[in-house]
This record gives sequence, structure tokens and C-alpha cells, in this order.
Amino acid sequence: MAESARFSLASEPLALGALDGRYRSAVAPLVDYLSEAALNRDRVHVEVEWLIHLTGKSVLPGTEPLTDEQVAALRKIVTDFDGDSVTELGEIEAVTVHDVKAVEYYIGRRLENIGIDRLKPLVHFGCTSEDINNLSYAVGIKGAVDDVWLPAARALVEQITTMAEETREVPMLSRTHGQPATPTTLGKELAVVAWRLTRQLDRIANTEFLGKINGATGTYAAHYASVPGADWQEVSRTFVEGLGLTWNPLTTQIESHDWQAELYADIARFNRILHNVCTDIWSYISIGYFAQIPVAGATGSSTMPHKVNPIRFENAEANLEISNGLLDTLAATLVTSRWQRDLTDSSSQRNIGTAFGHSILAISNVAKGLDRLDVAEDVLAADLDTNWEVLGEAIQMVMRAESIAGVDGMENPYERLKDLTRGHRVDAERMREFVQSLGLSAEAEERLLALTPGSYHGIAPSLVDHLK
Repeated sequence: MAESARFSLASEPLALGALDGRYRSAVAPLVDYLSEAALNRDRVHVEVEWLIHLTGKSVLPGTEPLTDEQVAALRKIVTDFDGDSVTELGEIEAVTVHDVKAVEYYIGRRLENIGIDRLKPLVHFGCTSEDINNLSYAVGIKGAVDDVWLPAARALVEQITTMAEETREVPMLSRTHGQPATPTTLGKELAVVAWRLTRQLDRIANTEFLGKINGATGTYAAHYASVPGADWQEVSRTFVEGLGLTWNPLTTQIESHDWQAELYADIARFNRILHNVCTDIWSYISIGYFAQIPVAGATGSSTMPHKVNPIRFENAEANLEISNGLLDTLAATLVTSRWQRDLTDSSSQRNIGTAFGHSILAISNVAKGLDRLDVAEDVLAADLDTNWEVLGEAIQMVMRAESIAGVDGMENPYERLKDLTRGHRVDAERMREFVQSLGLSAEAEERLLALTPGSYHGIAPSLVDHLK
């Protein structure tokens, strides 16, 4: 049978991946930090600042600080970097077959118009490609974390915190091992989530973004061979710190990327906690604790009109798993390098944007999903009212306390409550009859008779205050 002809889409300007296609709007802010174009712009930025730094410190004989106008003109090369710049760099790289060398030539072309053509030899002076790349990646990743990922994650945690405060008094049956357990409040459980996520955000916010600029094998050999009188470690340190990074004084040809592994482990941990949030909320939706607010005009199921599927949380689960798959691989790969250098990190790091993108997409979906939830307090209350046996813990603990206080007849409290409650449904009347039969002190009996599954949640509401 002959194959049917089909139109090939390969030549069309279509996205291969979902992040650059279907989900582009959710991850677009990352493009300015973690795309290939952003990497090249940051390379230009690092090379330009290195040139300014060398002349400003008059490190090389025959140089003097640039004028304010010349410095401004050099930095304009960076701020003017656009689509045409990307095209030009691509054309240069097609000849050099080397991306960082293309950046050097790109900058060199512009020095004559600034009136400093004689300084062309200072562009990329003393540098190996990794000197530029490690700093460019650090600048881009730091910007993505500080300006995009952290604000989105913090906004989500604040959303969860607000929900916790609003529902701090809403009683809810706990389920440990999936079985009815000591009640809590919905707000307290949401507060646990917010607390956990906040700890990870604090770790991420305190990340050290390391950088180095010390030559082909980290020894400053070319630096001291060409200008032996300079304090090259000081020149290196002040330059790296001037970029807003932490100076790494001891490296091979590459900056060791340990800080990246640490950062990705922390983000992956945030992702995993958020994944747990998604599965829990999905489960609460399935038992009716949350009602989903329908979106006007939206279709829940293609064949079952009644359904409103929890797709935001399912979408988030998948994207968190993809993000973590990449983050875990990056963290494992980037900390190893054969001897003084291999290029495994070069290919690996080009997936950083994708890892961040799937996390940002998940955060966006969780935020949208939470925004469409209503708490079904009547369902939570009904669930509590059919599980009076959860008061067995309280009763047997009161019996223990009474026994210590010298009240007779309090022997074997656990076993007696086990006989009463295990494998049996116990309603309010039966539980109160049992309490009245124990011979408790009047104060203890009164306290237990006033207790209901809905009121037996300790100080759960006030625990939410720990989020302040």
C-alpha cells in the first residue's frame, strides 16, 4: 500500500518543545535570562566589563582609564543587543565555529566607532572561554532566580499562606495512613505547606553564585607571563564581585559548578514539596473537601458534561517531575569534570532554562488551580461527624492523667478504647455513654462530654501564626 503524502512541517517556524509553543506565555520571562540569546548577551556584558575593568585599574602598561563617554558607549553594546545582534553573532560563529570567539570579534568590530580600536587586543585578554562562560551563566541564572523564579514562588507561597489564615478555624478530619485520625484544621495543614516551602525559598534566596576568571587551568599563567607586576588575584576578585557574584579563588579551567548543583537541589526540593501539595489537593478534591469553581465556557470532559477535572494540579505534577528530572541530572553532571576540563557541562547547561521553565509552568498552574477552589465546609463537617471514634485518643489520654492523679478505675485505657473503637463505628451517643461509665472526675468528664470531632484539634488554629 502506498504511503499517503503529507505536508512536512520541518521547514515551518514551529516550536519543537511545549515551553516554546503551547506554554510560551507562562515561561516567557525566563527567555531574557536563560535562552541562548540571553547567554550571548551576557557574554558580551562580561567581555565589555572585563575590558572596562582592565583599563580602569590600568593593569596593563600603556592603558589608562576610559572616559565616561567611552564606558557608556561600550555598555551600549550590551543594552543595544537585539535580534539583529543575534543574527550577526550567528554569522560570525559560522566562520569561527566557536561561540565565545564570535563574541570577541563582535565586540572588536565596534571599538573603532568608540575611538578605542587600539584596545582590541584587550578584548578577552588572559581569558579562556570558560572564564566568560561561567560568569555569563552565573549572571543569567542569578537574574532568572532573583527576577523570575523567586517572585513567582513567593507569590504562590503567599497565596497558600492567605488560604491558611482564612481557613485556620475550619475543622478537618486528618488521615494518617489513609485512615481517620486526630482532627486538625484546614488552615493548619496549609500552614505546614507554606512553612516547608518558605524554608526552601530562604535557602534559594541565600544562594552563592560563584564565578572565576583565572585563565586556561586556573593558574593565571598567561596573566603573569604577560604582566608579571600586576596583582592578578585581586584583579580577578574585584571583577567577579563587581558582577554581583562570589569569587571562587581555586578552580581548574572550569568553575566547579558546585553552587549550581546546590541551587538545583534546593529548587528540586521545593518542587517535590509542591508536588506533594498537588497530590494532596487532588485527593481532597476527589473526596469533596474542595469544590472547583467552573471556568465559564470551559469543557471539563469531552464526553461527560458534569465533570470539572483538577487539570491544573495534574499539569503541575507532570511539569514538576520533568523539571526535577532535569535539575537532578544537572546537579549530578555538573559537579564532575575529567581532569582539568571536559565539555559535558557545555551541553548540560543549555538545558537550565528548560528545567526552570517546567518549574515556573507548574507554579503558574498551582496558583491558577488554587484560585478556583471553594472550601466545602459542610462536607468536612459531615466527615468529622461520622468519625466519633477519633476521640478515643483523647479519652484514653484523659484516663491516663486521671490514673496519675489517683482516680480509681482507670486501668488499661488504651485497650479499653481499642475494644470500643477498633473496627466499629461509634456515634456521639455511644461515645458519651462510654465516657459517663468510666468514673472520671467531674471536671474531666465534663471536659470530654463537651468534646466533638469538630472541636478536637488542639491549638491548630493558633499554629498558623507561625507563618507571620
